[in-house]
Amino acid sequence: MFKLLKKDTPNQVEITVSNQTVLRTVLLVFAAILFLAAVREAATPLLFIATAFFLSLALNAPVHWIARHLPGKLRGRRSPATAVAFLLVIIILGGFLASIIPPLIHQTQSFVKAAPGLINDLRDANSPIGGLVDRYDLQDEVDNFSSDVTKRLKASSGTVASGLSKVGSSVVAVVTILALTIMMLLEGPRLAAFARSLVPRHQRDHADELAAGMYKVIKGYINGQVTLAALAAIVITPFFFLLHISYPVALMAIVFVCGLIPMVGATIGAIIVSLVALAASPVAALIIFLVYLLYQQIENYVIQPRIQANSTDMSPLLIFSSVLIGVSFGGIFGGLFAIPIAGCIRIAILDYLKNHDYIADSPAIKAEVH
Repeated sequence: MFKLLKKDTPNQVEITVSNQTVLRTVLLVFAAILFLAAVREAATPLLFIATAFFLSLALNAPVHWIARHLPGKLRGRRSPATAVAFLLVIIILGGFLASIIPPLIHQTQSFVKAAPGLINDLRDANSPIGGLVDRYDLQDEVDNFSSDVTKRLKASSGTVASGLSKVGSSVVAVVTILALTIMMLLEGPRLAAFARSLVPRHQRDHADELAAGMYKVIKGYINGQVTLAALAAIVITPFFFLLHISYPVALMAIVFVCGLIPMVGATIGAIIVSLVALAASPVAALIIFLVYLLYQQIENYVIQPRIQANSTDMSPLLIFSSVLIGVSFGGIFGGLFAIPIAGCIRIAILDYLKNHDYIADSPAIKAEVH
């Protein structure tokens, strides 16, 4: 037992810290360290589970709609409805891969074939590009570029093997996430009922209201992000046709998928489609990049905060701040989950403050977008 005495004062103060308190503190610190270490080691499985959880919430409404339109009892219709929903997901995913993989292979083959000719043009002083190289004395840079390209082409077999390994890992990850999502959709109602049974009877209505509010935020976020992705595809795709860029449908799919990622998705999409447009012409690549850059700024600072504010009942400032914090903590996945997590935390905090009479029942802090 430790004692701290404060003397030489009119009122003597004695603070006693028991051995039990010290032991509890040490154990809590040790448990916190072990917990953080376990989370770090299990980061990938936890990421899979979190992704599957959000996917199950996104697919819950379509599954419920399909179940209501199938014959038989509603309880027995959820399994076939889940199967139908996932069949549609697999068809969409397969169509996306079918539209992406052939152009990717073709563009890679074209680059490998065109690389020697490009290097020769850079070294030929009579060619337009070679003339610029000779005029601005860039021969050393060209030699370094040529040497680097040659080394990469020679090591292409190893790169292909590494790429195939990464593709295989990605396929395993996708299959794992889909399997977890299926199980969550099938077990969801039973687990929700079990969790509700753990809540005291007099608090169940309040818990239902709180859960419904959080689900509304998550569903609104998903709908809003799909709307943003579709809007980006609608804005960018016409330029693919106007500039005669190869595989416009595949690029449209890439723009849509990248648009599902808040804040940084537009940047990723801009890099991918600009590199593909470079095969058509440097001017086309520059135009696509500038158009994408302009749209990204408008989306990040104007469109996205307003759409997500209306769909999640959060202010544009909270939307923007939560994405910045999420990206800084967890990269792309952090930014992807930041808005719904911030929305759920907001609902929980407001509910706590309201129930403890710290704020009014209807605080005037709802998102107002004009």
